Amino acid sequence: MSQTVFCRKYQQELEALPFPPLPGKKGQEIQASVSKQAWEEWQALQTRLINEKHLNMLEPSAREYLMKQLERFLDNEQTDQAEGYVPPEK
Repeated sequence: MSQTVFCRKYQQELEALPFPPLPGKKGQEIQASVSKQAWEEWQALQTRLINEKHLNMLEPSAREYLMKQLERFLDNEQTDQAEGYVPPEK
């Protein structure tokens, strides 16, 4: 049986991440408070933002921008979206 965590985004117990997704203290905080589901959704948004906004991840400003978007996403605040992105129909 997998471990669960009280997810900061969804405010309920959900499946936990198996390991910290980032190095250091920030990664441990995320593992302790973010569900696998929320992290996978963030990764999809992050990929769209990097690709559509042509972010260079070698630039500190691009990494800082993504961390701000991550915090907004996890706090259920409005995040930037990739211009022209249309979510797939279910």
